[in-house]
Amino acid sequence: MTQIWSISLIVFVLLVVILILKKFFWYGRLKQLTNKHVVITGGSSGIGKCAAIYAARQGAHVTIIARDLKKLEAAKNEILHACQNKEKQKVECVSLDIGNNYGDVEKTFNNLERTIGPIYMLINCAGIAICGKVEDTTIDNLKYMVNLNFMGTYYAIKAVISSMKSAHEGIIVITSSQAALLGIFGYSAYGSTKFALRGLAESVAMEVAPYNISVTLSLPPDTDTPGFALEDQSKPLETKLISEGTGPVSPESVAEQLMKDALTGRFFSTVGLEGFILTSLCAGMSPISSITELLLQALLAGMLRLVGACYLISFRRIILNCMKNRDKNKKSE
Repeated sequence: MTQIWSISLIVFVLLVVILILKKFFWYGRLKQLTNKHVVITGGSSGIGKCAAIYAARQGAHVTIIARDLKKLEAAKNEILHACQNKEKQKVECVSLDIGNNYGDVEKTFNNLERTIGPIYMLINCAGIAICGKVEDTTIDNLKYMVNLNFMGTYYAIKAVISSMKSAHEGIIVITSSQAALLGIFGYSAYGSTKFALRGLAESVAMEVAPYNISVTLSLPPDTDTPGFALEDQSKPLETKLISEGTGPVSPESVAEQLMKDALTGRFFSTVGLEGFILTSLCAGMSPISSITELLLQALLAGMLRLVGACYLISFRRIILNCMKNRDKNKKSE
């Protein structure tokens, strides 16, 4: 009996290893972007700009959307230098507050399709994180994050969905966060908007599947972007301690992973071990991208729940220690 259990364990481990290797190192055939129109919101910096540069290198016509015109122009020059064919490829930048008014978004996207061509790929990267506990979050900051993170993404998708369905092809990328998969101290407002994006991604994926349109949900960890630098300034101590790890990843690595996953039709796009653990643990009723991914989720879900419980216990200790230290400081004053 012991021998049977040993053999079963070895077979299980080998199967998991093979599936993991296949998931991380085999993509299959990537869809081509040559002469396709790619639109990126939040494309003037960070992940959005890196995704735009990647698309330009693949021969795409690229439009970046953001609010700051100076940053847009600087990013446009970088993207132009990255173009595969500088004479034929078009690169455009548009100053727009993506979450302010749907009419403006619709008008802008219609103009872009008339002047540059049908939008084949929409990459939603516009977003911001303002940290704080519920009682410390201002209503203005809450509304700002809801409008930019959620409404801006919804507006952009709504503006392109009909033309993509008519063309019977398209790719939609929604950039959320690992904070869309677990609640974190200090992310009560920000995390809520990112959780909402997961719900949006799953719903839209089901709506567009019959039209040959794929949806990819990007779930980056802390990423070394200008937005992350601003986010770090507002983080409570507990949030900083919980988020501590190997440090922020580069926007280039997130963007490359995002693009590869989107071009192969994967639903989840993650970077690093934590992303793999979280998406495997929190797969739920998410779209099935491949049999490999489905088997990994089914085989590892129970074990990863125990791993997740260990993380939660450590987070709770951090929060309690911070509370005790504050109480000590108050008593000593």
